[in-house]
Amino acid sequence: MQTILHNCCGLDVHKDSIYACILKTVNHSDDNRKKEETEKEIRVFETFPDDLKELREWLESKDCRHVAMESTGIYWYPIYDVLETAFEGNMEILVVNARHMRNVPGKKTDVKDCEWIAQLLRAGLLNGSFIPPMQVRELRQQTRYRKNIVQDICTQKNRIEKTLQIGGIKLSTFLTDIFGVSGRNLMNVLIKKGCLTPEDVETETRCISKEKKAEIKRAVNGRLTMVQRNFLKSQLSHLDEIYAHLTEVEESIAELSEPLHDDIERLDTIPGIADTAAKAIIAEVGTDMSKFPTAEHFCSWAGLAPGSNMSAGKKKL
Repeated sequence: MQTILHNCCGLDVHKDSIYACILKTVNHSDDNRKKEETEKEIRVFETFPDDLKELREWLESKDCRHVAMESTGIYWYPIYDVLETAFEGNMEILVVNARHMRNVPGKKTDVKDCEWIAQLLRAGLLNGSFIPPMQVRELRQQTRYRKNIVQDICTQKNRIEKTLQIGGIKLSTFLTDIFGVSGRNLMNVLIKKGCLTPEDVETETRCISKEKKAEIKRAVNGRLTMVQRNFLKSQLSHLDEIYAHLTEVEESIAELSEPLHDDIERLDTIPGIADTAAKAIIAEVGTDMSKFPTAEHFCSWAGLAPGSNMSAGKKKL
């Protein structure tokens, strides 16, 4: 392979260890002809903060400004954060899809892996994944976590609905949202008494027509045992805790996204995109669109462009 970079490093990243291989081109004269030799140095580092700093200092001492590593789970995150500040932010770090640098068949070791990554980087055969700046990465972590919390809320609501159905309380048949004011009032009565009377339906429901109240009275003639009542109470308590945690995360997102207020407002002008979606988009793609040469590149990165796989004039899936 033709040499493009004359001093580069490949990292094979694991949970507890990092295998690093530096390949450096050395030129010398022999019989008036210039020959090229390659120096190879391999070291193994642990993944503790002090070891990551040692890795950065080692790369700086070797004047190695080009590094490539696989996007191995989440283990590349702290390595990238530490190396990002090397050479006052002038180190080029490529986080590469593992499928794009599979080694040839044969014996596989961690040492061979890091050396193979370095060889591919040296030949200019690797394309790095899109990595936004630290500010956007921190916002992305929060927005993705918010999505998980919303999913937890939906899961917990389904569990509560299951508990009510087991007890013969079919609130969801006639209430659009059983976790609204009327639904929560009725569930609080269930926790206290284990059953609902027509009088409870009349006094605890809000903004519901007489016809709908009559239907609800038929749907709530079940009974919860003491164990089911305590279980429902703990489930509702946990739901409230998740909601409180969601509020904390949303406040953190609002604080992190404040410097990006103008960009978020511009996204808000697009029909169908509200504040939450705008923040999520910024967190995923950042604000520097120069990372994507064309709109087609951006669509491909977002997974919105169909792939192309043709051989012998035939298209394959």
